[in-house]
Amino acid sequence: MNVHVSFYSYFKDLTGTSRIAQPLPEDSTIGELYQRLSGRFPKLAAMQKSTLIAVGVEYQGHDYVLKDGDEVSLFPPVQGG
Repeated sequence: MNVHVSFYSYFKDLTGTSRIAQPLPEDSTIGELYQRLSGRFPKLAAMQKSTLIAVGVEYQGHDYVLKDGDEVSLFPPVQGG
């Protein structure tokens, strides 16, 4: 299956892109997706615990099972001032 991943804010700088298609085995979770993304973009690995992840318009946890064609968005932690 394939999911589409969009990177926002400085994640675009860390990955060098704003959007990719990522192939995954069927029934992969967001956690498994993040592991693959960390291998592909090593600078993301340190951000795993604080990254906000949405599928469609809903934030999801690392155990969420992805479906073919899902739109996944990765956001860095929000900072206030």
